[in-house]
Amino acid sequence: QVQLVESGGGLVQPGESLRLSCAASISDFSINARGWYRQLPGKERELVAMLTSGGNTNYGDSVKGRFTISRDNAKNTWALQMDNLKPEDTAVYYCNLVDRYNIHYWGKGTRVSVSS
Repeated sequence: QVQLVESGGGLVQPGESLRLSCAASISDFSINARGWYRQLPGKERELVAMLTSGGNTNYGDSVKGRFTISRDNAKNTWALQMDNLKPEDTAVYYCNLVDRYNIHYWGKGTRVSVSS
């Protein structure tokens, strides 16, 4: 069974940065894509960033230029670097993995709060 474990959430002030990490219990060759989604209060879950096994990236419009997704091949982990955080980025962030059968797996979520 695939398990995803997130870390790195917390409370920051507007303009500050946070880095989220996700570790997966699955071999690298079985992964089609790695990503991050978020769910804002009262809203549906939305894409934040996605990184395919081929190296292509896709970002949600509201985070382009501020967030960066990356992977650490050696550790089979990936990260979301979030810079210039805004109050509207406050949400629960979920780590996501798509395997070679296009099945999605999810972490339990980590809360990010941006407030002065």
